[in-house]
Amino acid sequence: MSKALVVVESPAKAKTIEKFLGKNYMVKASMGHLRDLPKSQFGVDIENNFSPKYINIRGKGDLIKSLKDAAKNADTVYLATDPDREGEAIAWHLAHILNLSEHTTCRIEFNEITKPAIQQAIKKPRPINLPRVYAQQTRRILDRIVGYKLSPLLWRKVRKGLSAGRVQSVTVRLICDREKEIQAFVPEEYWTIIAKLKEKSTAKAFAAELFMVGSEKLNVNNQSQAETIVSELTHAEYVVSDVKKRERKRNPYPPFTTSSLQQEAARKLGFTSRKTMMVAQQLYEGLDIGRAGQVGLITYMRTDSTRIAETAQQEARAYIENKFGVSYLPAKAPVYANKKSQDAHEAVRPTTLELLPEAIGKSLTKDQLKLYTLIWERFIASQMTPAVYDTLTIEITAGNYRLKATGSQLKFPGFLAAFSGAIGKGKELEQNSDSDLDTETTLPELKTGQVLQLAKLEPKQHFTEPPPRYTEASLVKVLEEKGIGRPSTYAPTIETIVVRGYVERVEKKFHPTDLGIVVLDLLKQYFERIIDVEFTAGMEDKLDAIAEGDASWLGVLEEFYDPFAKDLSFAEEAIGQVELPVEVSDIPCENCGKMMIIKQGRYGNFLACPGFPTCRNTKPILKDIGVKCPKCGGAVVERKTKRRRIFYGCEKYPECDFTTWDLPLNDNCPVCGTYMVRHKYKNGGFAALCSNESCPSRQTSENKETTKKAEGKAAKPTSNKASANRRKKSG
Repeated sequence: MSKALVVVESPAKAKTIEKFLGKNYMVKASMGHLRDLPKSQFGVDIENNFSPKYINIRGKGDLIKSLKDAAKNADTVYLATDPDREGEAIAWHLAHILNLSEHTTCRIEFNEITKPAIQQAIKKPRPINLPRVYAQQTRRILDRIVGYKLSPLLWRKVRKGLSAGRVQSVTVRLICDREKEIQAFVPEEYWTIIAKLKEKSTAKAFAAELFMVGSEKLNVNNQSQAETIVSELTHAEYVVSDVKKRERKRNPYPPFTTSSLQQEAARKLGFTSRKTMMVAQQLYEGLDIGRAGQVGLITYMRTDSTRIAETAQQEARAYIENKFGVSYLPAKAPVYANKKSQDAHEAVRPTTLELLPEAIGKSLTKDQLKLYTLIWERFIASQMTPAVYDTLTIEITAGNYRLKATGSQLKFPGFLAAFSGAIGKGKELEQNSDSDLDTETTLPELKTGQVLQLAKLEPKQHFTEPPPRYTEASLVKVLEEKGIGRPSTYAPTIETIVVRGYVERVEKKFHPTDLGIVVLDLLKQYFERIIDVEFTAGMEDKLDAIAEGDASWLGVLEEFYDPFAKDLSFAEEAIGQVELPVEVSDIPCENCGKMMIIKQGRYGNFLACPGFPTCRNTKPILKDIGVKCPKCGGAVVERKTKRRRIFYGCEKYPECDFTTWDLPLNDNCPVCGTYMVRHKYKNGGFAALCSNESCPSRQTSENKETTKKAEGKAAKPTSNKASANRRKKSG
């Protein structure tokens, strides 16, 4: 009996779906794209209506042959690639390879990999959505034009190996512009004055902040002003002028979209956008969770919609009523507004609430469990009632001055009850939450006209601060707000600009490099339109219009290319050879004596002799941590693997093979005399431990950490020999 063939993108997904469909279906994976523009050539015929030249991707010949053979032996072929523009384009290419008409009902899609969703999708096949394909193709051609026309210009004028991209260059601009704001920022002095007041001498003091003088808002700009005010307040009478009690509600946040998931995973879990999307893909495609077998745990993770299916809402309401009680259940299921959303898919949510994080935790990796818990709790919270706070605001008059004290107490937890604290107790709320409700503050019950006693005055000097550098979360947020790229492109865009050396992560914040600043200034001067934020956001709107069938893909490309070609021609003639700034170190080259310079490579900065190519000496930049090597007495320095993980080793390597993952300390163990290390536990805590894993003092410390419910036992330190071998492999 012939079977129906279902083609998906990944083997993990194929395994999960095959279990749901049964023996009359065979499910095979395309492993992503099978056809694309060639890497070795431009691949777009500008003169012939921007006709793309697609070829089968090298190395996929055997896979293509097996798919063709399977299609020949199947009665029906279903193309079940991802439910987005990229997936639609992959389905279109598959139809070409398998000799299927794009107009036949060969395309199926689903938002979650569950048995009901898959079986329902099989019943509703449709033709390939060509407008979506054209939108993806337009993006691909635009990026190919910019990348293959602009990048060679940078190679010739600046340095080989550089690249320019339509979205990545704008992202670099945001980071560079923020750096310029920081450098140009001039801090301004200001003072706050806090009065510690009491009902009576035996009562506990509470804080009230000075905020007005007369009918004007108070601004204290220097110490002299502050001292004058403090002098006047010292002898003033403090009288309660107003007491306001009210109830405030804090509404739950909507379920995750791709962007908000990346932001929260960065903020709470420390994940990069790339890691978040990688782990989310694993949860979506399906994991083996024991008796249930291979199961997709979340809905499709590339979405800009907060919409929730009615069946999922009903399941959530039943769970909330059973788990928390009817008081935590809204009268109606919440509906969240979508901001400029295509609304093609649901929000990111668990596929079923029967699979609790704690129940399947043993079947998941640590990172998978963290992200699944984050998604689970956010979804449940989004379907619950608001949290309710009792707030108290007290205004106090002191002569011509007015002070204010505010307090809040959680009256009813509402949606906050959904957060277990496993991913950071007290961090349930997003960064843009109301600050006066973030911390509970108790104030005494006071009455209007009541006289208070002054316990203490606290004038404090402050300085305004520059805007912060972008973190992974804040960069994703601004990209979304400004409409640059799409949520599914944020992770590869950020990773690309880091790998290319245009920006670097320093303590989880993005700093532009000298190379990034030079390249951006060049692009600003000659390709202002390409790296203009509004222009890039407008291009995304045009791609959306193509996908909806409201715009011509050819018209969009023609409108873009003509002015770009003129800018490119002018820049080729106008730009001379650009010299990158050279930073000279204080380290002489041991071969020729010249002072070595700091250069940037694929894996970060390194030292190179300026006499290249006559002298080709290079060496890594080593950071001395001020600790002597316990094996030979040399200096211990900080090093990095190719994956940018920090470890510590002797400066005399390879003569001395001492290495350790933990930071060595100058102290020795009082029990066995071995050197001590600063060990980081999985829960984020640190402890000074003996580096000798068999030392009784270390075992005692680890037992104490276990009793504190750390996430896991302290990892065993890697042996010096193993570390040395690993370092040789990583370079």
